Amino acid sequence: MTPGQPATPPAPAPASERGHGHHRATPWPEARALAARAGAGAATDRPPVRVPLGQALGRTLAEPLRALTDLPSFDSSAMDGWAVAGPGPWTVREESVLAGHSGAAALASGEAVRIATGARVPAGATAVVRTEHSRTEHSRTGPVAGPVLLHPLREVVPGQDIRPRGQECRTGEELLPAGSLVGPAVLGLAAAAGYDEIAVPARPRVEVLVLGDELLTAGLPHEGLIRDALGPMLGPWLTALGAEVLATRRIGDDAEALYEAVTTSAAELVVTTGGTAAGPVDHVHRVLDKAGATLLVDGVKVRPGHPMLLARLDGGRHLVGLPGNPLAAVSGLLTLAAPLLAALTTRPSAPTPPGGTAPPSAPTPPGGTAPPSAPTAPSPPTAPAETAPPSAPTAPGEPLAAPLRDGVQGHPHDTRLVPVVHRDGLVVPLHYNGPAMLRGIAAADAMAVVPPGGAEPGRRVELLALPWPTEPQAATATPVSPPAPAQGACFT
Repeated sequence: MTPGQPATPPAPAPASERGHGHHRATPWPEARALAARAGAGAATDRPPVRVPLGQALGRTLAEPLRALTDLPSFDSSAMDGWAVAGPGPWTVREESVLAGHSGAAALASGEAVRIATGARVPAGATAVVRTEHSRTEHSRTGPVAGPVLLHPLREVVPGQDIRPRGQECRTGEELLPAGSLVGPAVLGLAAAAGYDEIAVPARPRVEVLVLGDELLTAGLPHEGLIRDALGPMLGPWLTALGAEVLATRRIGDDAEALYEAVTTSAAELVVTTGGTAAGPVDHVHRVLDKAGATLLVDGVKVRPGHPMLLARLDGGRHLVGLPGNPLAAVSGLLTLAAPLLAALTTRPSAPTPPGGTAPPSAPTPPGGTAPPSAPTAPSPPTAPAETAPPSAPTAPGEPLAAPLRDGVQGHPHDTRLVPVVHRDGLVVPLHYNGPAMLRGIAAADAMAVVPPGGAEPGRRVELLALPWPTEPQAATATPVSPPAPAQGACFT
């Protein structure tokens, strides 16, 4: 073992052989690495799917994009002006050639016809003369006006301002390789090249199971009942992470219904909310034990969210158990679900320890991260990079770092995740960061990874970016005023 390198974690035990107390919790960097390794081990070759262009934004090409036609598909005019044949002056024909209309009759040498930008150039045309580079006059035969003549005001070069067929590409030519990120320009290119649909990798299938009898789906909280905040949030968040969310189902505190849902789900990843602790209606551990699952992570040394878990089910499937408190669930999502989904979608990125800022091995698309081809246990922390934070975070898990403006109090033994905003090259912790609060994360543009013991002002901290665009300067949430107030129970 290399000096300073953490020991390889022992093989996971079945759920029945492990407890779920805090003393067994996995350190945060190691938990992320385990999730990435689990996803990489479960990744399969899914057949690509074809989706309409309007649904392909942000995905990647599953196969090369090849032109289905020549571009342009005919000789066309690059300017408004005159299509001319041979040397001038030219006799002007009365018709006009417009874009989208059938081409004009062939031009004989010495003829010209008015033409619009993008219109098909008539056969026989040798150039297009721009309107501003020409003048017209009526020829005269004695007192009688003759045909209109077109005179050039500049030298006319054969082929000028004509876009020849196939100038950009020929039919069958590769325009972009497989793996290219589909942005707006790629959608435009695909449409121009003749595509209505393009092939993209199939997304890993995820099902969300919302647990808890106390949850309302509509109306105001009352009589001990509260609104379900996770059901509306998790599906879109998981979609942004590259998943295909099959369903969000509400199970309540029913162990048999949960067992049925977990064991019959068609999803590669099942995400549950709540029920991961040891209370009288916390059924997740007992259900996993009955299902013969193997616990890979049973608690993480992080606040909020330490009761999170990761289990391997039958058939290469996995379950991520999120705590029921909203911000604690977000912590679990970023800690376990994001790296696991990144590995399943085979996009390169690896979790780094707090303060680690090694650049990703390859660009990552928005809303996705990617594990290494063979994830390993986390490496020792590296020296912080000196790059300034971006104006908006990129993909969750991508190793970014920035200095704190205000200090953050930490738990003595656990990592802490705190919502932050970027301001003037610094990150500012937001005050509303208790485990049951969403106000802070709703205004944040990243989550700061605060090491055990806390971080003083000016310390560079690792950032977990959120999978959506943000405008950092627009955040209005209340920052923590130094010194940061003690959070007490808000670490849970």
